[in-house]
Formats: sequence, C-alpha cells, structure tokens
Amino acid sequence: MPAVFTFYQAIVSRSQALAGLAPLLIRLYLAPVLLQAGWNKLQHFDDTVAWFGNSDWGLGLPLPLLLTVLAIAAETLGALLLLLGLFTRLASIPLMVTMLVAIFAVHWPNGWLAIADSSSWLANERVIQSAEQLQAAKQLLQQHGNYAWLTHNGSFVILNNGIEFAATYFVMLVSLFFSGGGRYTSLDYYVKRRVCAGVQ
Repeated sequence: MPAVFTFYQAIVSRSQALAGLAPLLIRLYLAPVLLQAGWNKLQHFDDTVAWFGNSDWGLGLPLPLLLTVLAIAAETLGALLLLLGLFTRLASIPLMVTMLVAIFAVHWPNGWLAIADSSSWLANERVIQSAEQLQAAKQLLQQHGNYAWLTHNGSFVILNNGIEFAATYFVMLVSLFFSGGGRYTSLDYYVKRRVCAGVQ
C-alpha cells in the first residue's frame, strides 16, 4: 500500500506542471458568457435600467441606473480580465457579487433547473406542471405546423430560469478567486514573477 501511495503522489506531483490548465479552461469558458451578458445589457441599456428598478414587473432594485452601469462594467471588463488572466482574483469579486444578485433577485423563486425537466429529481412543482404545458404546445405544433422543420435543430423546451447557470458560474468564480489565473497560462503569473524578480 505505501508503494501505491508513493506512486500516486509522484503522478500528482508531476501533474502540477499543468496546474494552470484548469483555471485557463474556466476563464475561457466564463469570458464569452460574461461578455455576452454585459453586451446585452449595454445594447438594451434603458430597458435594463427599467427592469432593475421597476418593482411591478422588474427586480425593484434601488439605484437602478448605478447598478446597471456597475453590472455592465463588471461583466465586460471582468470578462476581458479573465480572458487575459490579469487581476483574476480581483476581477472575480464583482462578478461573484453579480452572480449572487442574479441568483437571489432573479432566479431563486424558480428553483434550481434552468430548463424545465419534469423527470429531474430537482424538479419543483412549477417544473412538474410545465410538462403538461409543453406537451400541449407540442401537440398544437404537430397539428398546425411543420413539426419536423420546427424541431430540426433541437427539441422544444420550457425555460424554467432557475439558479442552475448563475450558481455554476458563481462556483467557477470562487474557484478562480482561490486559484488565481493559473500557472504559465495567465498574465498574473508573469506579472508576479517580474515583480518578485524586481524585489530580489
């Protein structure tokens, strides 16, 4: 058993040369998602401000103009910094806050699932009820539409808009906060090496 453990430790130790790969992949995954979110808010700036501020049909958040600007800045600038691996830990903080706002202010009432799947063990009452609505919609489309063409690129689903995606992005950002941009794969790594070399 000690020999197996020693062999395992040796493999793990050698794999650390590629430790920067995991943060790099997380950064490359998150950057376009966040950039798109920020770009959408910027493109529909007035609508976003109204949605943030209106308590009847929106989020009812205070200072909606300021929060819209901060959200756009966090998502666009944060995405670019993550892409470069520059100030990764700092960039992840406002993005984590943005995800928490999304989770609790937008998605929380809808449960976990982003897409309604009534067969999931995570399905809440809302998702279970949506199965009947989805079936009715499919039947209407099969009777009155070209269903084969309509579903050629994928099946129809009901968007549940739960916390699934925002929570996943939050967990990824927490990981980046603790790991940093990644060894060899981020500008953070090379900036730190240069700064440390200058201090010596």
